[in-house]
Amino acid sequence: MADKISVLISEKDVEQRIQELADQITKEYAGKEVHLICVLKGSIFFTCELAKKIPLPVTFDFMSVSSYGNQTESSGRVRIIKDLDEPIDGKDVIVIEDIIDSGRTLSYLMDMLSARKPASLKLCTLLDKPDRRVTDVKVDYVGFEIPDKFVVGYGLDYVQKYRNLPYIGVVEQ
Repeated sequence: MADKISVLISEKDVEQRIQELADQITKEYAGKEVHLICVLKGSIFFTCELAKKIPLPVTFDFMSVSSYGNQTESSGRVRIIKDLDEPIDGKDVIVIEDIIDSGRTLSYLMDMLSARKPASLKLCTLLDKPDRRVTDVKVDYVGFEIPDKFVVGYGLDYVQKYRNLPYIGVVEQ
């Protein structure tokens, strides 16, 4: 049986907001190289689209962390599945995430990366659910603040499905 998905944020609105975030980052990092850390798997679509719109030198690395498994609720335990390939010391780093929910994963990740001595470290998320926050985490760039609904699309999945939707949708249960 197929899941029913309703559109929360249209493809056009997602694309427009990503351009606005890219413009903001471009202005703030003028004359610098930006090192993007894509948190796999969910933020891959967002990271690629954002990077294409930043007309500065951009480098990439990837991390994979998990606190969900195949659940819709965080387990509260963060596991590093894939660490960075290169050091970040002295680099201007922006961590790119698809969604920030409880904040546990990103709080842990930002503390860990900060200890690696980047020149600067900021956090960018496509979606933010502040109502679900249990841990304080500073988010520097937010695409959209959303209600406490389970969302899919634009990289976000439900048991590995729906990542390829070009919009943000809500799975109706």
